[in-house]
Amino acid sequence: MKIVLIASEKLIILFSCITLLLSGCANSPQTSMMMDRSTTGHTIVIHLDQQKAYLYKGSRLVGISPVSTGREGHDTPAGAYHVLAKDLNHRSSFYGAYLRDGKIIQSGVDARRDPIPAGAKFVGAPMPYYLQIAPAYGLHAGYLPGYPASHGCIRMPEAWAQRFYYAAERGTLLTIYR
Repeated sequence: MKIVLIASEKLIILFSCITLLLSGCANSPQTSMMMDRSTTGHTIVIHLDQQKAYLYKGSRLVGISPVSTGREGHDTPAGAYHVLAKDLNHRSSFYGAYLRDGKIIQSGVDARRDPIPAGAKFVGAPMPYYLQIAPAYGLHAGYLPGYPASHGCIRMPEAWAQRFYYAAERGTLLTIYR
């Protein structure tokens, strides 16, 4: 009986420590998801100068992610937006590669400017967990070099893009500050 009680007390202490550790944790998408499973009442804030995205549930911060926004000449526009559409497996309509016989023959393509080679087809760059906020602008998973490098979209690590994607719904407010 005494051994069971000691083991039980240790478990209680362990779970208490874990709960305390997780209760204020907004640095891990997995932990953030465990603490907040709801899909309503969220807002997203992007700070271009910080290259950070913040996910709020009401006034409570539930997630922080690094981002890479638009580079010079392709600036991410500041302002207040609402999520217009969600697309789990979105592909760019403009940027991607030309393929022929299943092989990439030209990458880094802008389909509006780069002529398509004979026999090739355009395949848009993958933009998983896409939250569209305006025509040709959205938040999605992508490469983060540590500075603004996109064509205007807001890129974030895949785990965070997934977290933001499942927290948002059509109409979710997303505000971008300079």
